[in-house]
Amino acid sequence: QVQLVESGGGLVQTGGSVRLSCAASGRTFSDFVMGWFRQAPGKERDFVAAISRSGGIIEYADSVKGRFTISRDNAKNTQYLEMNSLKPEDTARYYCAASYSRLGIVHLTKDRYDYWGQGTQVTVSS
Repeated sequence: QVQLVESGGGLVQTGGSVRLSCAASGRTFSDFVMGWFRQAPGKERDFVAAISRSGGIIEYADSVKGRFTISRDNAKNTQYLEMNSLKPEDTARYYCAASYSRLGIVHLTKDRYDYWGQGTQVTVSS
């Protein structure tokens, strides 16, 4: 089992920045592909970003490219999502996700992830 705990959400103005963290425990963090997803009220949970086990492969949703940065620190069992130039449409609950993998790949769909955190709310005011 892997436990994931997100932190860092909150209320921010348009154009502002937020840094989310996801602390993992329970198994070897570097064995897992990590991802961030988000879900706005009444909408599906959508892919935001993903990072491979070593951090060498990264993918972003088109809507966040150039504004968000995903990273991980395997020594600290933590992944991050740096969110800049925030827009009201970025308002959502953000979820950390983990997928066990022996390969140096990333996953872009939520069905590939085995473990999920409880999420942290990010609200961007206009």
